[in-house]
Amino acid sequence: MAKRIEFYDTTLRDGTQAEYFTLSVEDKLRVAQKLDELGIDYIEGGWPGSNPKDARFFKEVRDLNFKHAKLAAFGSTHHPRKNPEDDPNLQALIEARTPVITIFGKSWDIHVKEALKTTLERNLEIIEASVAYLKPHCEKLFYDAEHFFDGFKADKDYACETLKRAQAAGADVLVLCDTNGGTLPHEIVEIIKEVKKRLGKGVSLGIHAHNDSECAVANSLMAVLEGVIQVQGTINGFGERCGNANLCSLIPNLVLKMGYEAQSKNYLHRLTEVSRYVCEVANIPHPSYLPYVGHSAFAHKGGVHVSAVMRHPRTYEHIEPELVGNVRRILVSDLSGRSNILYKAKEFGIRLEPDDPMLANIVAEVKKLESEGYQFEAAEASLELLMYRLIGEPKQYFELLGYRVLDMKSTEDGLPLVEATVMIRVPPGVGVIEHTAASGNGPVNALDNAIRKAIGRFYPQLKEMALADYKVRVLPGKPGTAAKVRVLIFSRDNHEVWGTVGVSHDVIEASCRALVDSINYKLFKDRHKNKEG
Repeated sequence: MAKRIEFYDTTLRDGTQAEYFTLSVEDKLRVAQKLDELGIDYIEGGWPGSNPKDARFFKEVRDLNFKHAKLAAFGSTHHPRKNPEDDPNLQALIEARTPVITIFGKSWDIHVKEALKTTLERNLEIIEASVAYLKPHCEKLFYDAEHFFDGFKADKDYACETLKRAQAAGADVLVLCDTNGGTLPHEIVEIIKEVKKRLGKGVSLGIHAHNDSECAVANSLMAVLEGVIQVQGTINGFGERCGNANLCSLIPNLVLKMGYEAQSKNYLHRLTEVSRYVCEVANIPHPSYLPYVGHSAFAHKGGVHVSAVMRHPRTYEHIEPELVGNVRRILVSDLSGRSNILYKAKEFGIRLEPDDPMLANIVAEVKKLESEGYQFEAAEASLELLMYRLIGEPKQYFELLGYRVLDMKSTEDGLPLVEATVMIRVPPGVGVIEHTAASGNGPVNALDNAIRKAIGRFYPQLKEMALADYKVRVLPGKPGTAAKVRVLIFSRDNHEVWGTVGVSHDVIEASCRALVDSINYKLFKDRHKNKEG
């Protein structure tokens, strides 16, 4: 029987320490839902005692229903000069009301003396007291042994004693952290073997590796081979300095190549989608060369490679790309992308067969739009509307005939006056023409208000729809202000959140395309639900 491994994601906490990688509370909530859809076992939401953003996240996340994942709150052991019951950090962990609590403590004597400014014995007391105090307040408690491998190299007896104290106090898993990322795979093996000898066969260990020596994934794999049951990491390896162990590599390596069982195995086809989704939400480019999930991971360009792959993909591919939700990219073939389109069509309720000529048309159009800068990973509402239009069933409930935006600033200190005028036909083609104007806080808000004003009497349900987020990305190409931009809009109603996308050299035009898609999608899904009812 295959051994089981648990995946613990810390993108929302450790990942956000990466340079240029930031997530709002709303972003974190969306990413948490995606991680649950991937079958992640534990999602670390943040450090509730460290900042208001994380405290707010733990309040709002209670409204979400996770199908599998358990949420973890992260924090440190109590202050050297306080008792556990008086420590605000521990109280914040309890008030987060998560089923899992993860606390970290010092393993390296230099940190105890220089960072905590306390004695080695007092540090042991702090670890034991913190774990024992928190344990009754959660279903599971994980102890992160910070800087464990460096601490072990400096003083193995003391480093192991810190683990024993956490174990004695009731920690469910002792997580060995390579916090500086400087340990090599052969050292990981040797140290874990020694730890198991000292703590006994029944100890449950985890691994938390950083990537400063480009060994985070390798170190994690070697740790699992030595009996570690929990692997911590982040989506795409985001994290402080050079990042954390990349779960997008670890998950397929462990379940596809090493035969381990995990809940994520059932959702591996969503791996690429989640990887790209996180980048879109964080508004940063998705790294093309990521293993398994990168745009170039299964790309073949010319010559001997293409010829061989066309005969037998295994000649130059270590796995089938569809297993991780990616696609083979061969410029001379029209096969690329078919499986993904078929999968999405089924998800959207569109019936397509593999030999349907319409499938090739959809693939070609999607590829054309992607070459123009569109990305649909976080904008599935736009993709669904596009597919319905291409099969001859457009889900379009109004026609934007034209618009004008006036953005005027009269004084240096005053706020700009923004007004949008729109001309709209409802329904498209043969309906009534509405010509209205509205103001707003910025051009996009003004356009949104004007469109709603024009069609509100036809579709009163738009009152429950709101713009949840708005992101602009400058695309590679022409330099400076001549570049194309991609606008990603997230909208919500009382039931769900959806994303739409628009691309143009003009940011207003790109925004307008995404906005029109968003409103049309709201009307489409409402009508679909009414038919089902």
